[in-house]
Amino acid sequence: MPNTEKYQIDIQALPHYIADQSDPENDRYVFSYTVTIKNLGEIAAQLVSRHWIITDTNNGVQEVRGLGVVGKQPLLQPGESFQYTSGSVLTTPIGTMKGSYQMVAEDGTHFPADIPEFVLASPRALH
Repeated sequence: MPNTEKYQIDIQALPHYIADQSDPENDRYVFSYTVTIKNLGEIAAQLVSRHWIITDTNNGVQEVRGLGVVGKQPLLQPGESFQYTSGSVLTTPIGTMKGSYQMVAEDGTHFPADIPEFVLASPRALH
């Protein structure tokens, strides 16, 4: 198992409901999310691929896998951050996202960076 101090990535996500692209009458709820990825480790690491698990309140699950994020595979030096914004469409007003990024350190070590679960919710959906 990789040394956790040497290979440490912090991930924060900030979701946002996009009302003008959503159509609740037709079960379409559009969200954006801005992700900040920070290398807290002791060695440079590159984000190679992503795996998202998106779940709605009907227990519908979408899994998304692919290379990089928004067409990029950023290389993060220790202390550096990378931020991007992407989006997701749900058929329910509330859902969750979680997943992981596959990272490769400059010494060749492959390791996952877990994306903590966060909630996608349209306004007043949780009240």
